[in-house]
Amino acid sequence: MAKANPLQEQLLKAGLVKKSKVAEVAREQHKARHGKGAPAPTQSQREAERARAEKAERDRALAAAQKEKARIAELAAQARQIVQDKQVPRAGELEYRFTVDGAIRTLLVDDGQRRQLAAGALVVARLGDGYALLPRAAADKVRERDAGLIVLDHGQAADAPPSEADAEDDAYYAQFKVPDDLMW
Repeated sequence: MAKANPLQEQLLKAGLVKKSKVAEVAREQHKARHGKGAPAPTQSQREAERARAEKAERDRALAAAQKEKARIAELAAQARQIVQDKQVPRAGELEYRFTVDGAIRTLLVDDGQRRQLAAGALVVARLGDGYALLPRAAADKVRERDAGLIVLDHGQAADAPPSEADAEDDAYYAQFKVPDDLMW
């Protein structure tokens, strides 16, 4: 056994500690000084850890993408539900034409609905394979959730500030009078 330090010798002589306890403490100190530390990670362990980190990052990105996709689907479902619940019943014999995706579509409306459409109080929205009339408040809710469902909104252009080119065009076309009852 290694030589005990002076404090340990004094404690032994005074009878405050036993020789076995001194030896145990000496072994622990020796282990602490000369003991092996944690082995350095090997190249394969570092690669495995990096692969685990990359997989965790991919999993997080995939989960975020799936969550975003589910949120978009939920918003689209809410928008479709609003269109179904808030649609204005159409009853009329006047044809109201508008363009969608490069094709001219027609809705049968009455005179009051035609005026409301022109004024922007009513909006045309896509409903499945057909189209529905929505009041302005419902159309705004649908636009927040899925703007692609709104097909025709004459009131939307009124919200945008007129540009200088629009003012020049308006001044030029003011000289040409258009009949009030013109329908196409």
